[in-house]
Amino acid sequence: MTSASPSSNPSSNGRAKNDFDVAVIGAGIVGAALFRELSRYQIKVVLLERENDVALGASRANSAIVHCGCDPKAGTAMARFNTAGNRMFPELCRQLDVPFVQNGSLICAFSDEELPVIRALYDNGRANGVEQLEILDAASARALEPNLTSAVRGALLAATGGIVGPYELTTALAENGVVNGGVLLLNFDTAAISRAENGPFTVAAADRRTITARFVVNAAGINADKVHNLIARPTFEIRPRRGEYYVFDKSQGALFDRTIFVCPGKLGKGILVSPTVHGNLIAGPNAQDGIARDDTAVTAAGLAEVRAGAGRITEAISWRDSIRNFAGLRAVSTRDDFIIEEAPDQKGFFDLAGIKSPGLTSAPAIALAARDLLADAGLDLVEKKDFNPNRHETHFLSLPPEQRRALAARDSAYGRIVCRCESITEGEIIESIRRPVGATTLDGVKRRCRPGSGRCQGGFCSVRVLEILARELGKDQREILQDKAGSSIILGSRGPVQGGD
Repeated sequence: MTSASPSSNPSSNGRAKNDFDVAVIGAGIVGAALFRELSRYQIKVVLLERENDVALGASRANSAIVHCGCDPKAGTAMARFNTAGNRMFPELCRQLDVPFVQNGSLICAFSDEELPVIRALYDNGRANGVEQLEILDAASARALEPNLTSAVRGALLAATGGIVGPYELTTALAENGVVNGGVLLLNFDTAAISRAENGPFTVAAADRRTITARFVVNAAGINADKVHNLIARPTFEIRPRRGEYYVFDKSQGALFDRTIFVCPGKLGKGILVSPTVHGNLIAGPNAQDGIARDDTAVTAAGLAEVRAGAGRITEAISWRDSIRNFAGLRAVSTRDDFIIEEAPDQKGFFDLAGIKSPGLTSAPAIALAARDLLADAGLDLVEKKDFNPNRHETHFLSLPPEQRRALAARDSAYGRIVCRCESITEGEIIESIRRPVGATTLDGVKRRCRPGSGRCQGGFCSVRVLEILARELGKDQREILQDKAGSSIILGSRGPVQGGD
């Protein structure tokens, strides 16, 4: 189920189909992780998302880093959930068939004045329970990563750092939740939350659809303060911070094996250079405050800042091999730590807010904490005997040759390459559309199986993907969107435009 409206017809347990035990607002990484965790139990859970797909906020536009946990201040929620979440990633990504590499990270000092920062991060990491930390001198750091500049003076090696596919993970979490009985409602823009005395919450969308739930969990990211204020007294404010990035062609992906950080500053962890799980290289982000909640523009000044910051790390990047720039927004709150709590004046309403970096890493552990808060508040959690934590999808190119031949023989769509840059087959694209939380837009397909992610950025394959989407969804090609609502691709035609063959 992906975008159906809730029905008022009675369900088999005697409640209306739009009556739930828990409503989770926001289908980013945190909301999806909690949704999947709650689908493990014999309760009714719904995930509400304002956009037409999951992972359309910070979860699709970030550094894709699984942080080791040495940066957050010891004793904070950030520190606790970062370390716990990091330990959960290998098994979680294995279960959900999501790309993850524990490649390790280097936090580098590029001046003698920064060397004490490296020692402080080591001590803080040990206090946070981070294992496999080692302080390196300049020669050892350059031996591991020869493309570091000669300015490096030392580094902190964190073996447990990693990289992941963030939108693939968010989608997989939501899908696994749906497969295990949860309900996902897309295009549900929460506009009002009310509650009768001693009764359930009523959550209303802008289009007047409503659901009711005993408990509501606010995981609305950039808009978490707005959602909170619909029902509870204001206790925090979200002030978005924008970060801009470069993505480089795979020809640059082998420059570094590990994620390379600079020493952190007051606005965050600073500009990094890192390989990606798909073999590219990424550089960024900068940090810009005073940004509107929908402002993901990429600016010349911002990109110049990223280029200068990455230049401190390495001189080896071929900037002409940049294939894409993007910007994301971080949900920085007016409080110094993650906000994971029940609203003081609205029992049963919980906030998972201010989840900036290391929010991606922390999400699985935050989900467990939120589950426990719900249990303490009276939610009866009885595990399902048939809960299935696993999912699988086809990654054609990664299959052994004999398996590729056999699959293409069974289904000829897997024998037709659509995206030549990434070697993505028609069969994989069809699968991404037909899955339980399937793609309905061009970028939705791209986030799930990567056509259009290569050097030509969809210049050759987009038309074919558009045809496949129209055919699989039974729509006219003019109805297919690039991404969010309003992002039409075909604005007019001189004749009939049909779905693909």
